[in-house]
Amino acid sequence: MIRINITSVLVDDQAKALAFYTEKLGFIKKTDVPAGGARWLTVVSPADPEGVELLLEPDGHPAADPFKKALVSDGIPFTQFAVDDVYAEVERLKGLGVEFTQDATDLGPVVTAVLDDTCGNLIQLATMK
Repeated sequence: MIRINITSVLVDDQAKALAFYTEKLGFIKKTDVPAGGARWLTVVSPADPEGVELLLEPDGHPAADPFKKALVSDGIPFTQFAVDDVYAEVERLKGLGVEFTQDATDLGPVVTAVLDDTCGNLIQLATMK
């Protein structure tokens, strides 16, 4: 059986990403190990600390920057996180200074919003109805 253990988001600054993903989004740091000039740095949801880890992966590969810029330019989120109530989460995050490129929007079976993670990515929040 195959399962998701770790997934990643490409970040331009691991320290800034760790601060954003923990202080703003509410994840908790799981792993922080030196790895050459970077760190093996993961965060997890406090609702499932033994669940899927999100690797805050340095975007040093030459293809990463143009890829990320193209996604942002087209308004495409790099990944999506589930929340219980998108409307409430958007208000909470706005109160913390998080910028949104799409406010909470009812799309029928799902409500979504898109935020800027300050590390070069758009991230979508979603609540299935």
